[in-house]
Amino acid sequence: MKEVISFNIPGNPKALKRHRSFQKGNFKGTYDPSKNDKADFLTMALNHKPVSPYNEPLYVSLVFNFPRPKSHYRTGKYSGILKPSAPNYHTSTPDADNLAKFVCDALNGIFWKDDSRICMLDVAKKYEEIPSVDVSILTIID
Repeated sequence: MKEVISFNIPGNPKALKRHRSFQKGNFKGTYDPSKNDKADFLTMALNHKPVSPYNEPLYVSLVFNFPRPKSHYRTGKYSGILKPSAPNYHTSTPDADNLAKFVCDALNGIFWKDDSRICMLDVAKKYEEIPSVDVSILTIID
């Protein structure tokens, strides 16, 4: 494997929302409720885009850094200090697969020709002081 691109996108991680159906009169259709969020994510990632979308097999590593809730911290004169019981990994919603699908869809066509080129995917959800998404894209050499 060869590292190609690695970058960080600040902000709370977002999960892909399911497409919605609608009907107006005789017209039936669907829409993507994540469309604007994906466009915002892509805009922040564009500084790191390759010259042309990758068409080789890819390994993608995604680390979703969530802000810690207040319950992870002590109170009183020790406020601001983590409780010993505070977890390091985020184990509640959103699901890791929906977070990954959001990023893969947002970068589709710009970073890779199609997200079917991703043949290995690592996803982690953890707590950090600053919420963000870490993206690493590596080409796989056959």
